Amino acid sequence: MAPSPSFPLAAAAGAAPLLLRQLFDAETGTFTYLLADVASRQGVLIDSVYEQHPRDLSLIRELGIDLVASLDTHVHADHVTGSWRLHRATGCAIALAAVAGAENVTLPLRHGDRVRFGGRHLEVRATPGHTDGCLSVVLDDHSLAFTGDALLVRGCGRCDFQQGDASTLYHSITGQILTLPDHCLLYPAHDYSGRAVSSVAEEKAYNARLGGDADERDFVGYMENLHLPHPNRIAVALPANLRSGRPADGGVEEADDWAPIERSYAGLPELTADWVAGHREALTLVDVRSEAEVQGPDGRISGSLLIPLPELQSRADEIPTDRPTVVLCHSGSRSALATQQLQKQGLTQVANMRGGLRAWKAQGLPLEHPA
Repeated sequence: MAPSPSFPLAAAAGAAPLLLRQLFDAETGTFTYLLADVASRQGVLIDSVYEQHPRDLSLIRELGIDLVASLDTHVHADHVTGSWRLHRATGCAIALAAVAGAENVTLPLRHGDRVRFGGRHLEVRATPGHTDGCLSVVLDDHSLAFTGDALLVRGCGRCDFQQGDASTLYHSITGQILTLPDHCLLYPAHDYSGRAVSSVAEEKAYNARLGGDADERDFVGYMENLHLPHPNRIAVALPANLRSGRPADGGVEEADDWAPIERSYAGLPELTADWVAGHREALTLVDVRSEAEVQGPDGRISGSLLIPLPELQSRADEIPTDRPTVVLCHSGSRSALATQQLQKQGLTQVANMRGGLRAWKAQGLPLEHPA
């Protein structure tokens, strides 16, 4: 893996520097959060989505984060968690409320627990009412909180299934979330209108269900008259999430069967130079540099097919189809574009060689110099 860049910092004064990334799944309106302690590079992922596993894992790897835990704020009814897949890929703990009783959980959480990552930690607060097992997690300095489905931006989780209870939810929100400092930023698990973050002060003032002068009677009356449709994925999501996202077939995970493909955060299939070198005879290597570069001091990999990038689309039929294709250039940049172009033209077994000839040379692998 290439050296990880320095993290951009986001931290309160006096606190250890923190990385925060908010990710979104448009299909289910789910926000996933990656938190990491910059000094130790240990991190936590909150509310992952099964289908977004390649994206999340690629970001974790690119930033060089040692994932400590994949944490779900509750047993979701609208999507399947990616926790089990992340556990398989990284060895991280699977964290969920103990009261949920889900299988495969390795870090059962209770009110007052702390989830540590490097020099930072998350405070676990039980916030039932949407479900019995709802948790909110609060950063150690009380500058951020992740509220799951208990409190949303200008709304809250529904209370009409999965042990939901409006009165319980009211006391959870007012007692465990709105008692945080007014400046505390609140990050929800879902939103369908692009509202990504709020604050304690805002929700106290403007949440129509429990803000302003609303009391418990107002809140319960509001929630009991929502008449929402049943979640359309509940029949699939609940059983899967009670297995922590492990597939019902026992967990045979889909994979690229021709090579150990790693996908970049941008979604690009990539292979390392040493793997390519070890499987050279079973691959077609396509070098998309210019003729002058190939004849220059950098040299070329013996037997590679030279098709400069500007000519690739018109000459793609020269690439054999009986073997997988690996595309390369000087640094892996132009070949990344070439890989995307070949995918659009129908090639399925194609990947970029990460780092290009620079990575190949850095590992002392053989090159020929035509000049």
